[in-house]
Amino acid sequence: MKITVFGGTGRTGQHIVRQALDAGHEVAAVVRDPARLPISHSALEVITADLTAPAPLRPALTGREAVISAIGPRTRKDVGVTSNATRVILRAMDQTDIRRIVLLSAVPVGPIPEGENPIFRVILYPLLRRLLRDAYADLAAMEEEARRSTTEWTVIRPPRLTDKPLTERYRREIGGNVPRGHFLSRADLAHAMLAALDDPATVKQPVGVAY
Repeated sequence: MKITVFGGTGRTGQHIVRQALDAGHEVAAVVRDPARLPISHSALEVITADLTAPAPLRPALTGREAVISAIGPRTRKDVGVTSNATRVILRAMDQTDIRRIVLLSAVPVGPIPEGENPIFRVILYPLLRRLLRDAYADLAAMEEEARRSTTEWTVIRPPRLTDKPLTERYRREIGGNVPRGHFLSRADLAHAMLAALDDPATVKQPVGVAY
């Protein structure tokens, strides 16, 4: 496929770009600072753009078949960046007739699944939602932007992320979160996001992914 990746300089985004290229996709990576993307490949086009208006994004989207967004705040000061950037991306997609997008969210945005460990259900998830309420509110707003759009969206909700290697062995829960799934490597998260691109079962669905 011809894919546009947003957030490709992040720790998850770099896995997405590498795995997409390894799988034979043509990738346009939209970045603010090209020096932060230490990947070169004949099928990779790096495009420098801010995510503040749709017009500068059109060259990165024209002729593409799908979008993956791994955008997220680097610090607490960046809270709000995900929903704002997603709003701009969705407008640019509408202007360039691209339908498919896979977006990165997080487990606490969704409901606590049946069968979850009581400690996580009663203590840890509510605590996380209070401590990081602004970040999760931003992700919830991002998900709502996707739901209101005309795109064929998928939202991927991982739990706590690690830097362990790719296994390609994880659980998915379409429409909800994975019970008792508390960890996932960034490499496997990237794999799950790419796998969702051509999986019709994930269209217009949140998808929980965890070990």
